[in-house]
Amino acid sequence: MQTGTGQSLADRLATQWREAGATDVRYAADLVELAELVAGATGPVLVSGADLVAHTAVLRHLATSPVGPTVALVLTDPPGAGRTSVREERGQVVDAGPAQELAEGATGTFGGALRVGVDDLPTLAAAARAAATGVGALAGGMATEEAPAVDRLFAGLTALGTLTFAHRVRLLVAHRVSDAAGLAAAEAAVGAVDEDRAELRLSVKEKDDFFTTYFVSTWSPQVTKACARVGLGPTAVTMISVVFAAAAALLFATGYRPALVAGGVLLYLGFVLDCVDGQLARYTRHFSAWGGWLDTMADRAKEYLVYAGLGFGATQAGFRWGWALAIAAMTLQTVRHMTDAWYGVLHDEAARRPKAVATGGGGIGDRLNAASNRVQADTGSVSYWLKRTVVFPIGERWALIALATALFSPRVALVAVLVWGTLALAYTGALRTLRARWMWVPVLDTVDATLHRDDGPLAARLPVLRAVGPLTLAALGALGAAGLLVAGLVGEPTGSRWMVPVAFVVLLLAGLGAGATHNGPLDWLVPAALRAGEYLFAIAVGVIGDVPAWLIFGYVFVLTLHHYDLVARLEKRQAAPPLHGVTLGWEGRSMLLMIVSIAGITGFGMATLIVYLLVAFVASVVLAWVVRPTRTVRQAAATETVGSRPPG
Repeated sequence: MQTGTGQSLADRLATQWREAGATDVRYAADLVELAELVAGATGPVLVSGADLVAHTAVLRHLATSPVGPTVALVLTDPPGAGRTSVREERGQVVDAGPAQELAEGATGTFGGALRVGVDDLPTLAAAARAAATGVGALAGGMATEEAPAVDRLFAGLTALGTLTFAHRVRLLVAHRVSDAAGLAAAEAAVGAVDEDRAELRLSVKEKDDFFTTYFVSTWSPQVTKACARVGLGPTAVTMISVVFAAAAALLFATGYRPALVAGGVLLYLGFVLDCVDGQLARYTRHFSAWGGWLDTMADRAKEYLVYAGLGFGATQAGFRWGWALAIAAMTLQTVRHMTDAWYGVLHDEAARRPKAVATGGGGIGDRLNAASNRVQADTGSVSYWLKRTVVFPIGERWALIALATALFSPRVALVAVLVWGTLALAYTGALRTLRARWMWVPVLDTVDATLHRDDGPLAARLPVLRAVGPLTLAALGALGAAGLLVAGLVGEPTGSRWMVPVAFVVLLLAGLGAGATHNGPLDWLVPAALRAGEYLFAIAVGVIGDVPAWLIFGYVFVLTLHHYDLVARLEKRQAAPPLHGVTLGWEGRSMLLMIVSIAGITGFGMATLIVYLLVAFVASVVLAWVVRPTRTVRQAAATETVGSRPPG
């Protein structure tokens, strides 16, 4: 087909792909030739049909999408003759095939373009060969000649089990056309949209929380555009937001009313910048593993620095338990985040197994799942905003802290965070437990369970108590630590010291589940239970050892950095940190605390562990994000140099 400029649609698409970042654009005469081209590829491959009319930005967004290695363009257009319909769950394509076969389960139509990651290229080549011969190309037996080649290829790739994420088109335009009239209409729709303006609006998350949507995203895109104009990158904006949060924490620590108000304003502006860094990454398409990791770590570090400022300010104002509230808030939030992260993994895994979920037995979990989906679909309704707000997301937390501190005091802010956080944990915990029991999808067994449990060498040598189950053992260990903390708070610290070894033995029960399979419906809660047990034990040992509260806060803070590093790697399914082995594991660190407690040098021992773990963390970060990437680049350059030498 000829475009309005007289250029063929295929040639214009090739030009657009080059503008979108493709370095080597080739035409394949058929699927057999495509399979041969894919077999020789060494990087991600972009595949598209010749019937796509779209903004270049749509192609660039698909090519640079950070959601996964393999991503498909999904449209809302009704399926044309022979075109493939898709069904998605949580942004993942879980089924693809003829529209009549998916029936009401279809959520969109394949857009005729996809990006395939390096690891999935062998499967892509196999799907191309199968589709070329008509063997296994489309479930349901659609005749080969009825479907365009790219549709048969995509359906075959999905049928082979490739994890593919859906890239939806919003604000911009993309249509597949089959005749001159459709081409003219699609070109008119493309020309009617201001591409840059749409991209700026697209930098804002489609579905965000109430405070962020109405009090940040209404004006943050202008800040995003200004940052892009002056050349600020997402990482630079992240670091500026850290400075704002640290300044707010210092102002909160003073306790003076003007400083508290100024701190609240800085905290709000710091949160705006926290949103801007992500918007800037989406607007400029500058995504990196380092940037994603840094954003995750910076978010938590900023929040906990603010808790430290509030704890110090409350203590300076004469409240005895100021630091205790800060420690409790940090511990609560970390345990909550661990449950959030692992429930997200659970839900993603369930989406990849729709048949297993569908036969899970129904009941209340099934009804809750259906009700949740209905509320999420009713965007903008009262129930939708209530559901998003009750879970106490970061925007609402920072808004509550800023307002409560500016209007009242640091103590009130910490109490408010604890009350709302506890209610949110109870609400989400109860509902997720019911839904997880219905799903019955194991997730810890799909990753390195030892890594994400944070087991050390001692846990690896303990016998395995399979009959009880890893979650029950982890919960018992946490209860023992909680009991030790209560004893330390209500009794004489020196008189409670003899209970530390007993509590450690109870905590060590969690290690008896280290070698067991983690395939129970609630075993995704094991990491959170282990975090709770270790933190509570450390706090209790500090209280019994009469350690300054700020030092206890510092120790737990360093532990959270270590554990959030694991969570950030979980989200990207990355390997263990370079120096993970030297961190001793939760049981090794707890054993050292027990030893220094018995020796009567708890403060010195805890301070030493802080320094040791912090040095190990910083060294691991440098190795992971500086030394290893630099070494890889040098090795690649050396290989290229050797390979380019003329034959002698």
